[in-house]
Amino acid sequence: MINDLNSIDWAALEHAYGPGDDVPGWLCGMVSPDPDTRKEAFSDFYSKALHQGSVYSSTVASLPFLFAMADDPATPDRGAVVALLLNIGREVIDAEEIYAVVCGPDGEDSTIYPDTANLMREHADAFVAYACDPDPRVRGAAIEGLGLFLDDAERAVALLRDHLETESGAAERGLVVRTMADLVLRLPAAAGPARPWFDALADNGSTAPDTRLAALVHRARCAPESVDDRTVPTAILLLREITPSPRLEEDRASTGPCTCEAEPEPDPDVPGHIAAAFDDLERHGRVHAATTPLLTAFHEALGARFDDREALLTEQLRSADPGTRYDAIDMARRLITSWRGDHTRLVRLIGDRLQPHDSYTAAAAAEALGQLAGLAEPAREALAAYVTEHRPDAWASPHRVLRRAHQQAVVALAGLGDERALPSLLVALDTGTDAWRAVPAACHLPHAAAQLTPRLVRRLAEVDHSREQFGFGLTALTRTLSRLGDPAAVPALACTVHTAVRHKQWRTAEPVLKALASFGPRAASALNVVRPLTDADNVGVRTAAASCVWELERRPETVVPLLERLLEHHRNFDAIDLAGRIGPPAAPVLPRLRQILSDQAEENARNESNDATVLNTGNAWTLVHTASALWDIAGDCEADTVVSALLNAWKDNDSTARDVLACLNRMGQAARPALPRIKTTLEQPHRGNDRWSDAVASDLEIERICRSLVTRLRNLPEPTPAGEL
Repeated sequence: MINDLNSIDWAALEHAYGPGDDVPGWLCGMVSPDPDTRKEAFSDFYSKALHQGSVYSSTVASLPFLFAMADDPATPDRGAVVALLLNIGREVIDAEEIYAVVCGPDGEDSTIYPDTANLMREHADAFVAYACDPDPRVRGAAIEGLGLFLDDAERAVALLRDHLETESGAAERGLVVRTMADLVLRLPAAAGPARPWFDALADNGSTAPDTRLAALVHRARCAPESVDDRTVPTAILLLREITPSPRLEEDRASTGPCTCEAEPEPDPDVPGHIAAAFDDLERHGRVHAATTPLLTAFHEALGARFDDREALLTEQLRSADPGTRYDAIDMARRLITSWRGDHTRLVRLIGDRLQPHDSYTAAAAAEALGQLAGLAEPAREALAAYVTEHRPDAWASPHRVLRRAHQQAVVALAGLGDERALPSLLVALDTGTDAWRAVPAACHLPHAAAQLTPRLVRRLAEVDHSREQFGFGLTALTRTLSRLGDPAAVPALACTVHTAVRHKQWRTAEPVLKALASFGPRAASALNVVRPLTDADNVGVRTAAASCVWELERRPETVVPLLERLLEHHRNFDAIDLAGRIGPPAAPVLPRLRQILSDQAEENARNESNDATVLNTGNAWTLVHTASALWDIAGDCEADTVVSALLNAWKDNDSTARDVLACLNRMGQAARPALPRIKTTLEQPHRGNDRWSDAVASDLEIERICRSLVTRLRNLPEPTPAGEL
């Protein structure tokens, strides 16, 4: 059938990057006798015709040809072809309800996802045949299709039960068990015959331990009520059977390192933080132990059963298998950053993985601890011991894995405010080796400002303002200088903003102005540089300059007139915040703030009446910034409006919680109507915003403010009714 490719007008079809006229070449490449050509062809198809899981007209047109390749025994990589078909089918079935109708490239409504999902179901018998193929690679790729494409639940269960009897490999048997659970989750009618099958496998002592563990885990996935007090202890015993290596008497942890492929040196022309980001993506996608996907699914199934998950992770982190220990580090990090509770034991176990003989695992442990903010405290001494195990110049070690491990440990230790991290940070700033990683870490060591500030200023002077600055280098420098608070940085910051403005580098000037503002009156010497910028061409620079002028001399008669003009710009949050910091003297802008709040309320009402399903997160932030400024300027007379706006913003966008609570904390008794929501937030076991890099620090601050508010509001007398004043 490959000869019929020219019968289709591929140029009239499309993929992620334009017309689909290059798709026939990829399809032909997939059957090339040259392995490199085949590899490139599959890569091109995945990246363009199945880009990030999206399906295009050229993808659908390719399906008959892909099925023909999969059917032909002469196809060189039939397993890869079947896997591609499976991936296309999985994407369309996962998306068919969400994207029942999408806008096509011609502007017309398209039902490409449900149509393609139905097409894959029509080919279910092909996957039944592939699952019986003598080639194990074809079988392995096809088995999952039995759970995805067959709509006859009874037939699918029977086929999977038969396949378990014929498969001898642990991975293949595990795939059959997982597919049975996927089938039950997709077709509830399969639960009846599948449940006793899971029970028999999980509870049968003569079944191989890896298959028993798979059955136990996937039974928990599709039947959460099956999880009881014996489930995790049984899983732990099965894990020990699967990993029968000798265990040390004291902590049952092997000293063998986790091995991995040697990491190539980065391209010297690629900025360090960019290269590191891509390395992290690749590294975090690795699986080091065969049981890791299964245990990941188990943790998801256990959900909020914190004690069970901690017991399981304890076993994983102390496993005799180095790959199991390595992969458990990130699982533990995810639990700690997602769920509140006492994580002391897990944090210490992660700290135990900071072993000098295993830099690869130590780097992962240190990175995880660095993301835990103050919760990493129980591992402080383990971090310090690892950092001091080597000389400070290990930061610039020629051994890449050791260098990364040392740097991650230094960053995590600095995050705890521990000055034992300082010598290595000084090496970074003096040599320039991965200074991009050291600069943000330095902000946690204000007591060492006398040593850090001159070095940071020197790096600031090296910035080339003749071209636009990309990345976060200069912003990180200015933020760190601001956090260190050493006024010795003021002249350099003033010089930097002057040079940036001379070159019209507005994106550079703005963060430098914000850093100057943080010094307050101690930066008054910079007023001659800053004041003219309140008339700059760029609104962001004008706003930052006005804010800086306020912080440096605190004269409302100078700044409020500037503020009135700045608030004419839509959603100028920095200007709104400046109005709040000025407080009552900013009363002339109250009408504008009330108008912004009113306009936002009307927009939200329109969205609700139109059944808008996509939340504009900027709307919630507009409410938070504006309501907070209203309170700080007008006080009690705006209390009802402010509390209502803050609670609405919090309801619509949970990422506003910290800012909402900061304002409520300033409101005192006037915040009492928010007490129910505050109590609910404090009682919830799950951390909010766990997808953000500062999730833990943010949630710890939220918890602290909530506790403070609950205590204060409970002890306050009831507010006096308005009519009795």
